[in-house]
Amino acid sequence: MPEQFFWGVEVVLNGLMAGVLYALVALGFVLIFKASGIFNYSQGVLALFAALTLVGIMDGQVPFAHLINAALGTEIHHFGWHLPALLAILLTALVMVALAWAVQRFIFRHLVGQEPIILFMATIGLAYFLEGLGDIMWGADIKNLDVGLPQGINATIDEVTYEWFGYGFFIDNLDISATLIAAALVTLLILFAQYTKQGRAMRAVADDHQAALSVGVSLNFIWIMVWSLAGVVALVAGIMWGTKMGVQFSLSLIALKALPVLMLGGFTSIPGAIVGGLIIGVGEKLFEFLIGPMVGGATENWFAYVLALVFLVFRPQGLFGEKIIERV
Repeated sequence: MPEQFFWGVEVVLNGLMAGVLYALVALGFVLIFKASGIFNYSQGVLALFAALTLVGIMDGQVPFAHLINAALGTEIHHFGWHLPALLAILLTALVMVALAWAVQRFIFRHLVGQEPIILFMATIGLAYFLEGLGDIMWGADIKNLDVGLPQGINATIDEVTYEWFGYGFFIDNLDISATLIAAALVTLLILFAQYTKQGRAMRAVADDHQAALSVGVSLNFIWIMVWSLAGVVALVAGIMWGTKMGVQFSLSLIALKALPVLMLGGFTSIPGAIVGGLIIGVGEKLFEFLIGPMVGGATENWFAYVLALVFLVFRPQGLFGEKIIERV
């Protein structure tokens, strides 16, 4: 077979891997929107904040060090320890759960019953607040994140495919790890939603808030739980993206790439977030591979949004979203 064919197969495989990373961010949007009807603009910043906190905890960095030193004239920056990655991840997860409680307690608890646009604007404010808080706590410099995930080309795949086809596939070990972790995470979320009491309560709240209240479901508890789950998903996404491109403030922009994923998969479907991510990942890589050279390249920056626009015109609820019918 011609080398161009194998190159295309490699592009598809890498597109699937990229799509999984997009889907990880989209999952956080789906969880919150499904349970509360809030489109959480701050989900990308949650991933950034989680990654910053993880690096800070692992390195033993003193939070708010610059502020403390400026106020007290000290030169304190580190506690002097380096925590193992697993322990740091667990501590960061606890921080994200505490953040979820604070968000619900001090912001959205006071906005129950408000118009969706007000809730959306609140998440925009939350995004900029968390971005500033992360800057003050941990500093704005670019940080390296290493939790022990393998990186670089997978030599086994390269050697085996070269032996079989005469063309070695370049597949990144980090992308493979992200795919396996995302698959496990999605499986756990689906099992949680389907087979646990809290998961059924979450689905009840998503279907009808008032009906859920009438049978004794606590909206406050469910929303804290959902924001906590979204925070943990953001932590996983932050680990993957932070390991891949470094922990920097542009990391928050990954949320923008999740928007086309949501438009394709639907805002209320966990499997839809995965399928939408895979379609976007493969689609943008293939389009760049096949059409990019004809139009000057750089099509990955806009292809996903054009595809999402087409879906909005012909199927606005997405592939797996629920079609809303209003009777007048």
